[in-house]
Amino acid sequence: MKYHIICIFGFLLITSCSENIARENKPAKKDSTPVQEYVLATVEKAGVATTIKLPAQLAAYQEVSIFPKVNGYVKSVQVDIGSKVSKGKLLMVLEAPELLQAALQAKERYARNKANFSIDKEQYHRFQEAAATEGAVSPLDLSTLKAKMEADSALCNAEKLNWQMQETMMGYLQVTAPFNGVITERNVHPGALVSATAKDKPMLELKQIDHLRLQADIPEAVAATLKERDTVLFYVNALPGKKMTGLISRQAMNMNSQYRSERMEIDVDNKKGLLTPGMYANVVIYTKGNINALTVPASSVVTSTERKYVLLSRNGRIIKTDVSTGNETMGKIEIYGGLQPGDKIIANANDEIKESN
Repeated sequence: MKYHIICIFGFLLITSCSENIARENKPAKKDSTPVQEYVLATVEKAGVATTIKLPAQLAAYQEVSIFPKVNGYVKSVQVDIGSKVSKGKLLMVLEAPELLQAALQAKERYARNKANFSIDKEQYHRFQEAAATEGAVSPLDLSTLKAKMEADSALCNAEKLNWQMQETMMGYLQVTAPFNGVITERNVHPGALVSATAKDKPMLELKQIDHLRLQADIPEAVAATLKERDTVLFYVNALPGKKMTGLISRQAMNMNSQYRSERMEIDVDNKKGLLTPGMYANVVIYTKGNINALTVPASSVVTSTERKYVLLSRNGRIIKTDVSTGNETMGKIEIYGGLQPGDKIIANANDEIKESN
């Protein structure tokens, strides 16, 4: 009986060892998980047409802060806030007694010197006639009279210029409008003392409102596609739903280095007076895009804190390629960089995908 048990135990032991040896010698099963594959997109040469909405602001076509040219007192103010004025209209009258006195004195000095010059001139001409008779007039006396006449002439001209200057200063007491517009600010009243040296606050503020400037800062990628006389659509926040148009009239031809934008101005006709300077607006610009740009899916561009790039697939390798971007719309975006039309890039890229060696 013991013999049979020992035989059975030995048989089981041999069978177990054989299974272990067979299991160890059996080739390992290959991992059936496939290597990750990416959806690729083709780089195309084409611009992306898009419509962009930008903030803008209306400004007066012309505006001026009116300060006093001379010291004086406000005698009268002919206008107030909201007054519509035409070019040349009298706005204010100042008074300065010392200026009037100086003008009268300058006029008197000019008249006196003019009389002296006339006398010297007449005397010189008579002596010149007398000098025709030999020995009647000394050449020295004739030269002396001529020099005195010329000196009085110069002095007369100087006094005339001084008188004219004083008259000009008197003219500054009459403040007139330099162009058609509306008074938007008034800071003085009759009796107030105004100074030509104080520039802290103007006496009056005048703005032209029948013709306005719509000022907008256009991103450089869009500004390059626009030109003067292009039509621009805009909406004013104060008039919801009212569509307005204007023409691009001026371009700064200078790029703001901080915001990478160019200032453009659109002339706006405002003869009906619906708009006022300072109103905010939204400019809607349609651009066809840059025909020299390359177009890729917007999801293929990765933007990190350090760079902006796409993942180029070339010869089985993944390469990070830096790019700059332009217009974007409908899932497409313009890019510029070291790529060529026909290149393959990862369509749904992210910063977790690493370059391959």
